[in-house]
Amino acid sequence: MDEKFVKINKWLYPLSFLYGIGVGLRNKLFDWRILRSKSFDVPVICIGNIAVGGTGKTPHTEYLIKLLQHDFRIAVLSRGYKRKSKGYILANEQSTAQTIGDEPFQIKNKFPEVTLAVAESRVEGIEQLLKTKEDRPDVILLDDAFQHRYVHAGVYILLTDYHRLFCYDTLLPAGRLREPAKAKDRAQVVVVTKCPPDLKPIEYNIIAKKLQLYPYQKLFFSTFVYGKLTPILSKEKEKRLLSSIKKEESVLLVTGIAAPESIIKEIGKYTGQIETLTFGDHHNFTSKDIKTIEERFAALKGEKLIITTEKDASRLVNATFSNQNIKQYIYALPIEVQILQGQQHLFNKYIYGYARKNKRDRTIS
Repeated sequence: MDEKFVKINKWLYPLSFLYGIGVGLRNKLFDWRILRSKSFDVPVICIGNIAVGGTGKTPHTEYLIKLLQHDFRIAVLSRGYKRKSKGYILANEQSTAQTIGDEPFQIKNKFPEVTLAVAESRVEGIEQLLKTKEDRPDVILLDDAFQHRYVHAGVYILLTDYHRLFCYDTLLPAGRLREPAKAKDRAQVVVVTKCPPDLKPIEYNIIAKKLQLYPYQKLFFSTFVYGKLTPILSKEKEKRLLSSIKKEESVLLVTGIAAPESIIKEIGKYTGQIETLTFGDHHNFTSKDIKTIEERFAALKGEKLIITTEKDASRLVNATFSNQNIKQYIYALPIEVQILQGQQHLFNKYIYGYARKNKRDRTIS
């Protein structure tokens, strides 16, 4: 990733300077222990970033669930961004994207056996999770909590987008960083996400040098692997491979995520007939939006389908369509994480080893 491709609004630097003073003071209060971080007697892994926008937190959280779920009781704790509820909520079968947030709903839907809760206060959330004796979690995954310093996690995994590395970025509002790049020092693991699968070795070396990590920090690179298209509103339709899309088949891509470019590029490998309908991140679809989707889909020619993300599907699943027939054409495109450079074993070993050691230590004590 080249620095020149990162857009910086330089005329906003004065505001970024003021923002940086506030962020820096807050972090110093934690460093000086005036503001307190609380530790817990359970392994806690935090997955987060220091930039606004999508870096792939949910797919990486799901990766950790798959890695650990067979040997540990896992709980996932999220803020539940843009949910229409307050306080601590333990997800159940009646939970919706509105009550717990779209990304937590997505995770609970894919991993129903995993305990999932949302809470604005992560301290309160962990305390509530640990109250249950029968299903007390062995490992807690904190989704998007790198700035939530009231909890002291055992492992911090910091994600940074290959297309906008934090080392090339600057603070809000001139850039997209929530904290200065030096906040990376709190992470034990840094993952460069959304990399091209054919990333050259020289690029690994250049990025590693630019990030300026310490010897105690481990660096990994990941890419997205796309799964089978999954019908979200039709029980009759079966899953289908992306490669099953014909060149002449028309696709309406509906997204409400921070960065849909990679999905557009992926679908473009199979068809040039792509219409995009993009909304803001975590967008709540209104009846007007649904009508727009129906009209745009009706205007497509020949064979056609609608593709959306799993996160958007969690909000579309309860939408009311005036044309019921359209439901059979709506598919979600799952995303999975793949660790590059032949380093998957090392990544898995580090995370699994932390969870196992600290579970054993807690049992002994």
